[in-house]
Amino acid sequence: MTTMRIKRILTIAGSDSGGGAGIQADLETFSILGCHGLTAITAVTAQNTTGVTDIQPITVGAIEAQMDSVLRDIGADGAKTGMLPDRGSVQCVARTLRAHGVPTVVVDPVLIATSGDALAVEGIEEALLQHLFPVASCITPNMDEAAAFAGILVKDVESMETAARAIHARGARAVLVTGGHLDGEAIDVLFDGKELHRLRGPRLPGGPFHGAGCTFSAALTVYLVDGLPLAQAARQAKAYTARTIAAAGPLGAGAWPANRLACRQEYMAEGIETDDNRRAVIAALKEAVALLGNHPLGWLVPEVRCNLAFALPDAIGPEHVAAFPGRLTAIDQYIVPVRPPRFGASRHIASVVLAAMERDTELRSAMNIRYSTPVLRGADSAGLVVAAFDRKHEPDMLKKREGSTLEWGTSYAMQHSERCPDLVVDPGEHGKEPMVRVLGQTPQEVVEKVLRIARSVPTGGTR
Repeated sequence: MTTMRIKRILTIAGSDSGGGAGIQADLETFSILGCHGLTAITAVTAQNTTGVTDIQPITVGAIEAQMDSVLRDIGADGAKTGMLPDRGSVQCVARTLRAHGVPTVVVDPVLIATSGDALAVEGIEEALLQHLFPVASCITPNMDEAAAFAGILVKDVESMETAARAIHARGARAVLVTGGHLDGEAIDVLFDGKELHRLRGPRLPGGPFHGAGCTFSAALTVYLVDGLPLAQAARQAKAYTARTIAAAGPLGAGAWPANRLACRQEYMAEGIETDDNRRAVIAALKEAVALLGNHPLGWLVPEVRCNLAFALPDAIGPEHVAAFPGRLTAIDQYIVPVRPPRFGASRHIASVVLAAMERDTELRSAMNIRYSTPVLRGADSAGLVVAAFDRKHEPDMLKKREGSTLEWGTSYAMQHSERCPDLVVDPGEHGKEPMVRVLGQTPQEVVEKVLRIARSVPTGGTR
């Protein structure tokens, strides 16, 4: 049996005694997303959900010793920084990261806690700009922190964009200003040195939230280490963070900690596969969704969202079909996974794949997309074979059995098609959204068919 080397990420940050942010948040995120976490603690804080009552900085020598110890022996594929309490610690961290050639570095320039308590000495901004920002692959300031580095008032999306450009001009390679403090829609702004991206997401109820910034920057580091392009990595980090915020609730008397534990089962399950075939299925899904995420296809996401599945060659049940827990969603008009793929994640899309495999054992993958006339015309223009079923033809005895319709409908459509279909069209019924399901031998083939459809739809066709 082959052994896959686990990715290693170093977090250089403060310890949060309440467990909501800092080192604790980073390690939870690394673990949940399948990476081994290393630590260099920069300060020990006494804090809870209501505020920070004490800060004890770690000496520069101790920070350097921690970093040298793990980097000389274990090494790191990436690193992220959080709370750096003084200028000396900033210089030390930058120097040590350069000396060890850590390839991916995300800097979360933590200046003030959610409660409003200062976490760094006054005037540390210049040290960060001079020493650490040039080392970073990306920095992730919130609106207040962006204002401090750019020297302007940051109060809306337009000023976030101005600040991102200004900070880039001062030496940062890429800047992602998080908009958690905005009113209305949750919009983050990414400037990669060439393009501005607005990463949109719904404003989630509740809060204020504690640890969301640490969670986001830690997830961003993981996805960059995984090799995703910056904009795509940012979208996936945003989706993951939104999941932890959505699951947050009152814990203590103050700000709600982001609930990363809510994601543990879904995210960790895919990381424990030991069989080569199962690992290959998971890897193929990750590769396919990365390809999907390179194109602005959010307009193809139906109200119930998408999913993409891939089955083992000998699959006989949903437990042998891998898909994305929480499905695929649209952020900033790009399709991203809410969680990594795992086996048994979706009975719905699995039933489509299993029914297709009964007719053709090579058709092991499927994806559902939005039903619309332009999509159907695009499929026809792309030369794809379309089959359909009508739910009114479903036998009554099957209708009474939960989850049987998709299996029956896929089989019916394939049986009544002269050629093996690329698409199965489901016009829906009352309470059931119409849907198009794309079939293929692999997730990559399915995604290529989706891209062919998209290229055949005139601009604005369904958007």
